[in-house]
Amino acid sequence: MLRLHYNLEKLSMGLVVAIIIVASIGGAVEIAPLFTIDETVEIPDDLRPHTPLELAGREIYLREGCYACHSQMVRHLADEIDRYGPYSLAAESAWDHPMLWGSKRTGPDIARLGGKYSDAWHVAHLIDPRAVVPASIMPAYPWLTATLDTKNLSAELATLARLGVPYGEALIANAARDALAQSRPESDGADGVRERYGEGVAVRAFDGDPARLTEMDALVAYLQSLGTLTAAARDTVGQEMGQ
Repeated sequence: MLRLHYNLEKLSMGLVVAIIIVASIGGAVEIAPLFTIDETVEIPDDLRPHTPLELAGREIYLREGCYACHSQMVRHLADEIDRYGPYSLAAESAWDHPMLWGSKRTGPDIARLGGKYSDAWHVAHLIDPRAVVPASIMPAYPWLTATLDTKNLSAELATLARLGVPYGEALIANAARDALAQSRPESDGADGVRERYGEGVAVRAFDGDPARLTEMDALVAYLQSLGTLTAAARDTVGQEMGQ
């Protein structure tokens, strides 16, 4: 085998052809299952899409590169389930574009972060991580107090709708208003957010100041939504454990 490889290295074109063949086999193995993904990944009945405010927070999460240190994929390992909660299901990310699975963990996995800490904790942590976690190496994000730009939210929802996310015309048309109303629980639009996205949606001033809609509101709203969009993973793990 080694002699064959040695002889192949002396034939540049032969080596190129061999590389193409091997790469093609690897690519086919990875790509072929995607043609049956609609049959193998069943979307949970209770899965809801992100609200416009949560979606804006997700965009900020991507913009700031948070995904480089935090995965959103709890693996099928007992110690991970004990630490983070139920292992991740592909169906949970059915409407994520792009999905944020991975294994890079400079910081902890955050797939089940929603509800684990208070909004105030998240705000303090993002402004000065070492104020709440002295050993943290996470950078600070004090600029998230900037006003949130909502003018492109309707266009973003419309784009995601074309990719299969169930954003109907009413959700698209009300995107900017819903983003503002979700951070103002006493506003006239708060009930509209609950009506369109469900009673379980968090409607509150995430950064503690209902007078302003900030990037902090959006990012905290997104972080608090992680792991709460469906109960499928919790139910699946519970069934496997006979609970």
